[in-house]
Amino acid sequence: MTIKGFSLFTAACLFAFCGTVSAYTVSGTVSDDQGKAIKGATASLLKEGKTATTDDQGKFTIHEDEETGIRPVTGATAGYIGISNGILSYAQSGSKPVEVMIFNSLGNRVFAQTLYGAGQVDLTSGVKAKGTYFAKVTLGSATQTLRFNANGSYTNSLDSEGRALLKQVQQGESIRFVAEGFDTLTVPLGTLDTTLDVKLTKTAPQFKFGYALGNDPTPSKGCGSNSKLQKVKSVENGDQFQIRVGSDNRTYFVTLPKNYDNKKPHKVLFALHCYGSKGEDFVHHDPDYDHPTPYYGQQVLDKNGDYIFVSLDAIGGLWSKGQADHDFFAQTLTTLNENYCIDTSRVFITGFSYGAMFSYSLMQDMQSRVRAAATYAVADYNIWLPEGNAMKNLPIAWMNVHGVNDDRCDYNRAKNSALPRILKRNGKADANGDFTDASSEKPQEISGNTGHVCYDFKKVDERFPVKWCSWPGNHQWTAHDTGNMSIGWNWEQTWVPEEVHKFFEQF
Repeated sequence: MTIKGFSLFTAACLFAFCGTVSAYTVSGTVSDDQGKAIKGATASLLKEGKTATTDDQGKFTIHEDEETGIRPVTGATAGYIGISNGILSYAQSGSKPVEVMIFNSLGNRVFAQTLYGAGQVDLTSGVKAKGTYFAKVTLGSATQTLRFNANGSYTNSLDSEGRALLKQVQQGESIRFVAEGFDTLTVPLGTLDTTLDVKLTKTAPQFKFGYALGNDPTPSKGCGSNSKLQKVKSVENGDQFQIRVGSDNRTYFVTLPKNYDNKKPHKVLFALHCYGSKGEDFVHHDPDYDHPTPYYGQQVLDKNGDYIFVSLDAIGGLWSKGQADHDFFAQTLTTLNENYCIDTSRVFITGFSYGAMFSYSLMQDMQSRVRAAATYAVADYNIWLPEGNAMKNLPIAWMNVHGVNDDRCDYNRAKNSALPRILKRNGKADANGDFTDASSEKPQEISGNTGHVCYDFKKVDERFPVKWCSWPGNHQWTAHDTGNMSIGWNWEQTWVPEEVHKFFEQF
C-alpha cells in the first residue's frame, strides 16, 4: 500500500511544520473488579486539567482538537518525506542532518537514526511488534510527528492536511479515576493518544470497631523474645502459674503448642471451668461426658499448633468475684501478651454452665480484647458486669450450645433474654458505621428427640456472627444427637468441639 508523501518544507512560503501539534484522544472503559461498568466515575488528566465522566457503559473520552499555529523557519529549503509499506523516503536540498526517532504507544523510544541528503530507511528494522507507533522527524529547529500503524503493513495516520494527531505528553502526566465507593486509581501516561481498560477496587469499609474477617495477625509485645514467666510447677499437658490480682494470688495454666515459635503470632483460647470443677480439670482429665479432651475438646483439633491454650482457676470453684474475676482475666491476658507471641486480634473464650455465665459476662465487657466466645448452656443470671457496661453498645461474636430440656440453666430464658441482648448490638453496620438492632430475628430450633440444629443469624454483621445450637438434651456440654445420655452412648460422639472449632476458625 502506497501512501503519498507530503512536503517537508515548501520553498514557496518558507514555512516549516506545525509549531504546536496538540490533538489527542484519551478514551477507555472503567469497571469494577467483577467487570461491571461503573457509571459516573471521573477521569482526570492531571497535567492537562481535563476531565470526563463515564457513561452507562463505563466509557469515557477526553479529547483536544489540534492547534493550527505555524511558525516560519529561517533558511528552510525544500524537502520531501513520506512512508510507503514501512519505508520512510526523504529528500532535501540542504546539508543539515535529518533526525528520525520512533516511539511506541507508551512513549518509549524504539528506534533512532540520523539521515543526510536524500534516501530511504526501513522503519520495520526498529519496529517488530504490531501496534501504533510515532515517528518524530527533526531538521534544524523544525519538527514533524507522524503516526503509523504496524499491522503487517504500515500506514501513516495524518489528517487531511497532512498533520499528525499526536501531542507530546508532559513529564509526569497521569490520569486519575475517582468513583464513589471505590479506591482512587492513578495511571501514569507515556502518551496522550491511548485507550485504557481500567478496573477499580471497592473501598474497604471503615470500621468504627473491630477487625475485618481474615485480617492479618496483630503481633503482641512478646513476639520475638523468650518468656520471663516463672512457673509454679509443671502439670500434665501444661504449666501452672500464679498472678497477684488485688489482694489475691490467682492460679492459671498455659499449654503451648509443641512447635511453639516466638516469632509466629498464635491464637489464644481461654477455657473457663464450670461449678464444681477447677482450672486444671480442663488442662488434663480422664475422658468422660463432661471432659472428653483438654480445653473443651479444642486442643486435639489444633492440628498445626496455631493456638496457645489457657485455663483459669476460680476462687472456691465459683466465678462470683465480679470485678476481681474480670481483672484476673485482663491481667492474665496482658501477661501472656508480654511473654508469648500472640495474635491479639484472635483471643477466644469458652465455658460451660457457670463457666458459660462468666464467659457471657466477659464478652460484654472485653469486646476490645476478645474476638469471640463459645458458651455451653449459658444462663441469664449470675451475670456480673461493671457499672455502666451493661449498656455498652459494642458487638461480640458468639456461639451458644443449649439443651432444650436443661433443668439448671433454663433454655427459654437464655433464648428470650441472653440471646436478644447480644443481637441488639450485632446488627449490620449502617452508613455511619454504627451497628444496628438484629434482635427481631428468631433462631430455628430443634423439634423432636433426636438431632440438633445450629442456626446462623442473617441480620447480624458478618464480622460479628451469632450461632445458636439447640439439641434435645439436659444440662451438659457434650451434646449429641440422641438426646440425654443413653445406653451405649459415649463422650466421643459429641459434635460440639468441631462446630466450635469451625466457628473460631472463620476469623
